[in-house]
Amino acid sequence: MTTSTLSAGLGLKPPHFEAALSCVEPGLWFEVHPENYLVAGGPRLAWLDAIRSRHPVSLHGVSLSLAADAAPDAAHLERLAALADRIAPVLISEHLAWSAWRGSYLPDLLPFPRTHAALSRIAGNIARTQDALARRIAIENPSHYLRIERHDWDEIDFLHELSRRTGCGLLLDVNNVYVSARNLEFSAEAYIDAFPCDAVMEIHLAGHSPDPRLGQALLVDSHDAPVAPAVWALYERLIARMGPRPTLIERDDQVPPFAELLAERGRAHALLRDAEMTCA
Repeated sequence: MTTSTLSAGLGLKPPHFEAALSCVEPGLWFEVHPENYLVAGGPRLAWLDAIRSRHPVSLHGVSLSLAADAAPDAAHLERLAALADRIAPVLISEHLAWSAWRGSYLPDLLPFPRTHAALSRIAGNIARTQDALARRIAIENPSHYLRIERHDWDEIDFLHELSRRTGCGLLLDVNNVYVSARNLEFSAEAYIDAFPCDAVMEIHLAGHSPDPRLGQALLVDSHDAPVAPAVWALYERLIARMGPRPTLIERDDQVPPFAELLAERGRAHALLRDAEMTCA
C-alpha cells in the first residue's frame, strides 16, 4: 500500500483496540510508537498484527536520538528493522531531536543548535537509519520553548538540506509550528508558506496547553486536548498550497472515547477530500 491511499489517521491507544479493529472509515490508518512493540512475541505484538491485518499502520519513533553526538544504537535499530519487516508500515518517522547521552535515555525530545557540524552529524545518522531499515523515513519539525543561540541554519533550510542530502522525507507537525511561533514570536503562517512541499510525507495535528505556571506566555505541545482552531486554520492553509497528504490526529494524554477522536479525524478527512477535489 502507498501513502497516496491514506487519508486521515489516528494515534492508536490500547483502550481503543476493539473499536479500531472494527472501524471501516475510508482512508483510515493508525500510528503507533514502535518502542512499545520492540519485542519478540506475546500479546502486544499479536494486537498490532491484528490491527495491521485490517488497517495500514505507521511507526512514529521517539528514541532514535538522531541529533545526538553518536550513531543510533545498533541493537535498537536491529529491533526496529525487525518490527518494520513484520508489519510493513506505510510510513516511518522520527524527531529532529536528541534524547540519549552516553548510554542513558532521557524522557524528552531535546533541542540543539543547528550548526554545520550538526547538519553533517544528523544526516549521517539518518542515512544509517535508512540503510538499516531499507526504507525511507520522515523527519519531524520540533516544538520550541526557548531561544537557542549559535544557529548557522534556519530551521526550514536545515530540514530541506537534510532531505536533499539523505533522501529522507519530512513530517510537518502543524501544532509544533503554532506552539513554536507563539513561544518564539515568529509568524506561523510564514513558516507554513515556506515549508518545502515536495518532501512532505505526512502531517501531524495535535492539541496544546498553556504552561501551568506561565499560562499563555508559554504553550506546551501536550497532546492532551483537541486540535485548536488556530491549528486547523494553519492546516487548511497548508493543504490548500501543497494538496492532500496523509494526516494524523495525535492524542497522548486525557485520551477521550474513540468516537470523539474519530469525529476529529473526520474533520481532517473532509478537508483532505476537499483539497483533493480542488487539485484535480
